[in-house]
Amino acid sequence: MCSAATLGIMRELTVVISGFDHYDDVDINPAYEVPKAIAEQGLGAPTGADNPLGDVHVSIHAVQLPVSFAKAWPTLKGAIEATKPDIVIATGLKHSARSVMLERCATNLMDAERPDADNVIPRRKPIDPHGPAAYWTRLPLRSILQDFTDDSIAASLSSDAGTFVCNSLFYNLLNWTATQERVLGGFVSFPPVRPAGVPQSMTQHGLPLDQQIEAGRDVVREAVRYYLKPSSSDILIA
Repeated sequence: MCSAATLGIMRELTVVISGFDHYDDVDINPAYEVPKAIAEQGLGAPTGADNPLGDVHVSIHAVQLPVSFAKAWPTLKGAIEATKPDIVIATGLKHSARSVMLERCATNLMDAERPDADNVIPRRKPIDPHGPAAYWTRLPLRSILQDFTDDSIAASLSSDAGTFVCNSLFYNLLNWTATQERVLGGFVSFPPVRPAGVPQSMTQHGLPLDQQIEAGRDVVREAVRYYLKPSSSDILIA
């Protein structure tokens, strides 16, 4: 039987990348800007022999979510049901981060110290009373970190996404992917946006927006490559 490649048929993969629509006291929200830019501008991957994705067309859909425990996951799930993606990458903003943070673990806990967009402050409550205590990401963190190094993008691993809406979304996403035959899912936290021209030495946190957009592209590229050819060497949890 002839393969799609033999017949000259381009394989298609669908990626949903989500971000949040508004954070208080944040003028430029990378979790809004990065998904939007990637969906509009594409991956910008190299062509020809150096293209790690080969003859694969990647369709990217961005979705903006409310910073709401009750509404974030249903909104993302609605986008998932509409597009039926192979890969789902959720993103958020980590105010204290100095670099892009690759989240390793989603915990089954809501424990907010501030209200969400609905003025809700859940304290020490499980996300799913019948679910496991935690899930590990399904993204290839090792290869993503290598791409970040090649692109001189500051990044690090994060043990978990906290206990606010980001973690709740991450947990619900992985709880859903656990029921799917083959869908990759994970979460990336972006730092604040450092204004262009401001050196790192003059500010404690953040990265320029263009670097964060390129980081988002790296995450999508490596997730697609891993989806096409899984390898245990790409996985980095601890």
